[in-house]
Order: sequence, then structure tokens, then C-alpha cells
Amino acid sequence: MNINLNCDLGEGLGNDALIMPHLSACNIACGGHYGNSITVKQTIQLAQQHKVKIGAHPSYPDFKNFGRVSLNISEEGLMQSLQNQLALFKKIVTQQNTKLHHIKAHGALYNDVAKDVQKANIYLKAVESFKESCKLFVPPNSVIFSLAKQQGFLICVEAFADRTYNDDLSLVNRKLPNALIQKPQHALEQVISIAENKIVKTANGREVLIKADTFCVHRAC
Repeated sequence: MNINLNCDLGEGLGNDALIMPHLSACNIACGGHYGNSITVKQTIQLAQQHKVKIGAHPSYPDFKNFGRVSLNISEEGLMQSLQNQLALFKKIVTQQNTKLHHIKAHGALYNDVAKDVQKANIYLKAVESFKESCKLFVPPNSVIFSLAKQQGFLICVEAFADRTYNDDLSLVNRKLPNALIQKPQHALEQVISIAENKIVKTANGREVLIKADTFCVHRAC
């Protein structure tokens, strides 16, 4: 069974080198919730060393809250921020003579584009110039999945190893005590269930069909 793992890196936590060898792909912070040209370059170089696929991880422009709070920001402001983050990333990818494999929204933006048509369309417009060259990592059964598919984007459906799900396949809010799967064995069991049987047990105990091309694991698990 071939399982593709991805992880959010380049976020200043100091253990990227330990995690990178075990990944198929990485999502690199590019200045929204964390990061700058130095951290982006260092993380891309680390990914190159281990032949890990390189992804940009744009966010709401919010260092203070690490991109985990939905911002009341204008369409123009969000669009400009996302385009600036991706322009920085593209510049460094080009300098390093490598390829951008995918783009994945971070934190609150990831959750917002999963359910909000307006924000999903802003996001898709911001990444439109990458439409023919890289994939979008998106959650299953989501607004962004449907719109991206309709608009002809290349899609990679993502599930989480160490997050719990609601019955509609949205992620359980991080503010709730059962949002995270704390034990590695339980995370592994969830991945195997999704990969082999296309089933996830939700926070309510229901077994729900789910399909995933890649699995995100957080370094705390």
C-alpha cells in the first residue's frame, strides 16, 4: 500500500530535518502565517536533498495568530496578500532550479475556502496563474474541491492523519478537546482505514466514506 504523506514545514519549529525524509510532499510557509525568503529557501533546499515534492502554503496575513483565525479582510487585501506570498515562493523555486508541485492553503484560510464560496473564488483567482503547472491540495466534500474541479484545476484530495472529522467531512474545530488525535497509533489506524477502506470514523462515531490522495500529518503527533 502506497501512502503519500505531507506536512506543513518552514514554520520555525526547528525539527524540519527530522521530518522531511519521511514525506512525499511538504507545504512550506511563505510569509502569511510564518516565513520569509530565508526560511523558504532553506526549506526548499532541504526538500531537494530528500527529493520531497515542494508545495507553497499561503495563509491569511497573520503572524500574530499563526494564520489560525479568520480575518476580516477585504477581497483586494486577501488577493494581494496571497499573490505576494506566491510570488515570493515562485521566485525562490525558480532560483533553486526546482519545481512547484502544489499549493495548499493554511489554517483558517484552509477551513474558510472549504465552506465559503466567496473566499474559495478569491483563493482560486489568486492561484490562477499556477493552474496549468501545479496541483491544489483540497479537502474532500468541500466548496473549494467542487469549484476547483469545475474550473479545471488539478486537484489532490487531502485527508488528515491526526485530525478528527465531523459527519460532513469538515474538520472538528481546534477549540474542541477532541479535535486532535494525540496518539500516533490512532493516527496510523485512521490513515489505514481511509487508504484501504475509504472510511473514516467521525467524532460522532459514524463511519463515513472518504477518498484521499495524500495525508497530512502534524509534527505534534
